Amino acid sequence: MKNTLANPSTVSQTGEQSIEQSSNASMKSSQLMKLFEDGLKDIFWAEKALTKAIPIMVKKATSSELVDALKSHLTETEMHISRLENIFEIIEKKALAKKCEAMEGLITEAEEIMNSCESGAMCDAGIISGSQKIEHYEMASYGTLRQFAETLQLPRAVTLLEATLKEEKAADQKLSQVAKSAVNMEAAQVKA
Repeated sequence: MKNTLANPSTVSQTGEQSIEQSSNASMKSSQLMKLFEDGLKDIFWAEKALTKAIPIMVKKATSSELVDALKSHLTETEMHISRLENIFEIIEKKALAKKCEAMEGLITEAEEIMNSCESGAMCDAGIISGSQKIEHYEMASYGTLRQFAETLQLPRAVTLLEATLKEEKAADQKLSQVAKSAVNMEAAQVKA
C-alpha cells in the first residue's frame, strides 16, 4: 500500500482521489497558488539559512538556557525544512529555495549585534533580540502560508504549516522566558 501522505496524487484503494487532488483545478493555477508557492520558496530558503546561522549563535551564547533553547530550535528548524519539502510534494512542485532578502537582513543584523558586543550577558541579550526578530518574521510567514493553504483547500498543508507555526510561537516564548529569567537583568547590571 502506498503512503498517501507522501504522494498527494495517490488514489486510495477504493479509487478515491486525495482531497488536494480533487480541489478546484483552477485553484492550482491561481494567483493565490503562485503566491503560496513563492512564499514556500522564500521560507524554505530562510529555514535553510537558519541551519547555518543558529550554530553561530550557539557558539557565541554564554547562558546555558539560551544555548539549550537555540539547540532545540535548530532541531525544530530541520523538521520545518522537512515539512516544507512535504508541502512542495503536496502541490506537486519541486522543492526550490528563493533567496529571502528579509531573512538575510535579519541574520546579518543578528551577526552585527554579536560581533559588536563583548561575550556574556550583553551578547546573550543581543542574540535573543535578533532571534526574536527572526521568530516574528517566521510566524508572519507561516501564518500567511497556513491561511493561503486553507483557502486553496490543501488540508494536509494546513496541518503541516500549523504545526510549524505553533513551534515558532513556542520558540519565541522560550526566548522571552530566557531573557526575563536572567539574561536581561545581568546585561542591565554590566557597565557599558
